[in-house]
Amino acid sequence: MKKLGIFLAAAALILLSACGGGGENLKRKGNTEIDTIVFADAGWDSIRIHNGIAQKIIEEGLGYKTKTTAGSTSATIQGLRRGDIDVYMELWTDNVKDVYEEAIESGDIKQVSINFNDNDQGLYVPSYVIHGDKERGIEPLAPDLKTVEDLKKYPDVFADPEDPGRGRIINAPSGWVVADHIDAKFKAYGLDETMNNFMPGSDSAIVASLVDAYKAGKGWVGYYWSPTAITAKYDLVLLEEPEYEEETWEKTRATKFPPNDVVVAVHKDMPEQAQDVVEFLKHYQTSSELTEDALKYMDDEGASAEEAAVWWMKEHEDVWTKWVADDVAQKVKDTL
Repeated sequence: MKKLGIFLAAAALILLSACGGGGENLKRKGNTEIDTIVFADAGWDSIRIHNGIAQKIIEEGLGYKTKTTAGSTSATIQGLRRGDIDVYMELWTDNVKDVYEEAIESGDIKQVSINFNDNDQGLYVPSYVIHGDKERGIEPLAPDLKTVEDLKKYPDVFADPEDPGRGRIINAPSGWVVADHIDAKFKAYGLDETMNNFMPGSDSAIVASLVDAYKAGKGWVGYYWSPTAITAKYDLVLLEEPEYEEETWEKTRATKFPPNDVVVAVHKDMPEQAQDVVEFLKHYQTSSELTEDALKYMDDEGASAEEAAVWWMKEHEDVWTKWVADDVAQKVKDTL
């Protein structure tokens, strides 16, 4: 989920081609026949779960073949624009705002629905930091902590093990757009007075540091977002910031993150090539809570995204059966 540069996009397209699926799709674009519908796998679990749900319905209910093409966000969005990819089930529009708006305005892609828009992102702390945890015998470490700006008062609670006397805030990985936003918040809120801005190498490094601190009942603060298995599994608190206001955000980033519609988008030819698929996708709508149900199952059971998708469809039959006609829904239910 990163901004796209010209060089990165070009490199990403090479990677996408290496992942397969490009040539076949390019040959059939421009006609009204489609056999295999290609989904974007941009590398995180929730998009894979939504792919699994949609693929099950499209294969079993509507009779198409499907497959996924893996690549970075840059690669998969460019693939969607070119027609190498047909469907993008979880496109975080604000994280790729410029490229997304350009693709919509040029007509290369079409937004067909909002998958969910109740997502959050920002700086989180474990709930016990503020409220304590009686069952674990943990007293509140910072009972008056409420806002991101408050963090500068608590370098001792979030001590940097490599820099005694200063605290550590875990940023997003280097190269993510959001890392630049957190950098700006450091300056806007004066966090650099007492806190160090730690850049992890990957998402998994963030998770590992959080889990280690959580198990030990120690202070931890860092960037994350929902819906994820982590925000579903652990009791976390998103620290407060002023309400989003565009002018302030553009100048200093000293507000909440802007609203981020997570949409389902298709290549421009899809309405002609597979009208019934697009009609189904127009009704595809979930929420962060529904998505986290599947993510938590996936994490707890060690399940694949495809297995979590099937589990979710069994648990939430009342949700997905409203997206399709009764006869289509019955065909799918018969295979679960």
